Amino acid sequence: MKKLLLLLLTTTAIASCAPEKLSADLLIKNATIYTVDKDFSTANALVVKDGKILEIGLKPELELKYNIKETYDAKGNTVVPGLIDAHAHLYGLGLGLQNVDLVGTTSYEEILGRVVAFQEEKNMPYIIGRGWDQNDWEDKNFPTKKELDSLFPETPVALQRVDGHAYLVNSKALELAGITAKTKVAGGEVVLENGEPTGVIIDAPMALVRETFPEITSEVSAEALLEAEKICLQYGLTTVDDAGLGRIIIELIDTLQKQGKFKLRMYAMVSNNPKNRDYYLNKGIYKTDRLNVRSFKVYADGALGSRGAAMREPYSDMPHHFGAMITTADSLNYLAEKIAASEFQMNTHAIGDSANIAVLRAYKKALEGQTDRRWRVEHAQIISATDFDYFNDNNNILPSVQPTHATSDMYWAEDRVGAERMKGAYAYKKLLDEAGMVALGTDFPVEHVNPMYTFYAAVARKDLKNYPENGFQMKDALTREEALKGMTIWAAFANFEENEKGSIEVGKFADFTILDKDIMKVEEAELPKTKVVATFINGELVYEAK
Repeated sequence: MKKLLLLLLTTTAIASCAPEKLSADLLIKNATIYTVDKDFSTANALVVKDGKILEIGLKPELELKYNIKETYDAKGNTVVPGLIDAHAHLYGLGLGLQNVDLVGTTSYEEILGRVVAFQEEKNMPYIIGRGWDQNDWEDKNFPTKKELDSLFPETPVALQRVDGHAYLVNSKALELAGITAKTKVAGGEVVLENGEPTGVIIDAPMALVRETFPEITSEVSAEALLEAEKICLQYGLTTVDDAGLGRIIIELIDTLQKQGKFKLRMYAMVSNNPKNRDYYLNKGIYKTDRLNVRSFKVYADGALGSRGAAMREPYSDMPHHFGAMITTADSLNYLAEKIAASEFQMNTHAIGDSANIAVLRAYKKALEGQTDRRWRVEHAQIISATDFDYFNDNNNILPSVQPTHATSDMYWAEDRVGAERMKGAYAYKKLLDEAGMVALGTDFPVEHVNPMYTFYAAVARKDLKNYPENGFQMKDALTREEALKGMTIWAAFANFEENEKGSIEVGKFADFTILDKDIMKVEEAELPKTKVVATFINGELVYEAK
């Protein structure tokens, strides 16, 4: 009896000396976790509390240390930091879901069929669509409005090219917009044939067409945002950089987030116009845990596919044609000086080599004497060999690129610009070497939302049909580690958010994406087939595959 009593007392004493377990909200276990910290270390479990990463390590030790409210068994799947799309158009994606989807069409006849079917179902007062690309057709010439006029003589039609830099419109839409053969707008073109508009409008004059579109209500805008968010969460995105939003939509996003209806984190680039610029320069940077408004989006030129990109020499397949600057060099200099006097970033779309050097010169001049301003060149698509060193400039100038643009354009890009200029085209490795980082995005809905396509295009430089066999300009490919950093920590750095997201580290937001394949090890051909198992934002499961 005395021995039994002594044993009980000893057991009680030992138990009382054992450390009390700490409380935590979530344990992720049985995972292959790529933390993307400075050592690119791995783990198999992590603990979350109050929406932040509390500890990273091994399952047994974490289970012993914490009282866990909820456990998620990753079942051996791969966990990466919450994926960031550094350049996209979330609101545009959402609005596009309510219009005619023309992505993937392979002929003008297929486009007409989709438009007719859409109108038979919807009976819209103004037909709007997006996604055509004449480079995917057998006849690669621009279409004309002739067939649209025949099908829709009284209903205006505006069909946007996949890159967003051209419209195909019918005569009714031209009439409403007041566009004639005499219409001239700097920074774009009304394409003419035999002295009359063909129906193709490139860049700046497109604004005249947009002004005639039916008003979009706040209810429609909210629905568009929520529908687009749902798609992004399914693809493992936890932050999206929207490259060009007006104040009304930015404030709507903020409202929806604060109401708990919209979970996705947003980095909002403010569309550059005098009204937006004056408001936000006076207001200053606006930041919450889920919304960051600290940059202006400027367009230097148009797109290569529509020959709107501004080139130093004529297009190889169109003599005497140089493309066009949407924002002149003088205007870029003015904007850069104005924004440099604030804390805001200037993020400028630049495709052609002429546009890129104009932007780089404006940035360098305006930021002289400053460091770590992180102004971004969005796309940085075709750069002269002598201009890459502008990116080696105290983190003042950063490249933000979209790998799937390379694999979408590779079939015809050399026809546009010739072999010599292609040496500085889609040169992501060179940009990385100069800047020390590259932020990666998709530019959706120009390209597909799926970030695994971004990863695959960056690494393999191939399309989804495994073309070309040996990859496209492989000197410009990224390693898998570089690609993952570009979609996580480097994208966060480009947003001034590297201390709160972009890697799985203690104290950062518990944003992470669970994948069904180990993208650091699987065969290259398996990369685009990788599926998202689950998406977590702030430690909350916001998407789980069925």
